[in-house]
Amino acid sequence: MFIYAAIVPLKPEATMTESDRELSAMVQSLWDNDANRLQPGKDYRISLQGKAGDVMSVNDDQDGAGSPLFTFVDENIFKKETFLAFISLLDNYESDTGEPEIVTPEEEAENHKFLDSMLRTSTMKIVHKYLAEKRLSPEDVEGFKKQLYRIWFELYTRKGSSSSKPDSSGFEHVFVGETRGKRTVIGFHNWIQLYLQEKLGHIDYKGYSAMANSPQPDENKHILALQFCWKNGFKPKGSIFIGVSPEFEFALYTLCFLTSPNHERVKVSFSLYEVEIVCHHYNQKHIGTTYPVLLKYQTARGT
Repeated sequence: MFIYAAIVPLKPEATMTESDRELSAMVQSLWDNDANRLQPGKDYRISLQGKAGDVMSVNDDQDGAGSPLFTFVDENIFKKETFLAFISLLDNYESDTGEPEIVTPEEEAENHKFLDSMLRTSTMKIVHKYLAEKRLSPEDVEGFKKQLYRIWFELYTRKGSSSSKPDSSGFEHVFVGETRGKRTVIGFHNWIQLYLQEKLGHIDYKGYSAMANSPQPDENKHILALQFCWKNGFKPKGSIFIGVSPEFEFALYTLCFLTSPNHERVKVSFSLYEVEIVCHHYNQKHIGTTYPVLLKYQTARGT
């Protein structure tokens, strides 16, 4: 079956619409078909430590964690096709939004190789079938691939950027991360990038984030809100899936983007999670940002 997720908190009184329920069923299907998802405690382990400080500062006195977030990851998973294709894209970008992006022929080829690997997975086949039936995507695979390339990889100038030339893309923002003015981290909602950058010493995990009405984080669950520093930039609050495959996130976010053009937040329930998927559109053509926000844990099938 399938799944989704989100990041900006939903009002407590909000209820799920019929559209939300339909999307939840799709997300549950994606979840159930995510064959490459890692198992907490076995394939990876994290150490939550303390709660991050409320002050938006890089000062150590606001640090709720003295040790890295990841204590173990079985890196054999990174040898799988979709993980290899995903990781190959992570060094293709200038992190600061003021720096124009230049896509080399080699990088463009890597983008296509990544999309090809995504389109061979069960999750993307499920999403493609659903979107084609809804007349939101072309029925042919090549047409769908072109649509995916536009949504995720076409460059644009990010709002608030000092650059007059294209300096961002949906993929870079969501999965790789960017900096604004070299001091503020924006985007960066992917656990693989977080793990690899932490391993290189570029991430300083500051602790988990939890608001008054949000559930306490759990080291054995797949969604986490956190605070961290990346290189010289600071991410005061972020939210990510942990341990899921690249194809799950790519399918989920594509689904939310195309099915909810007039909504920035979609509420979905799947497995043990009730979440909100935040999805901001850029000119209705590209993904501006997208990420999951955990609303509550629920009793349900699967982990």
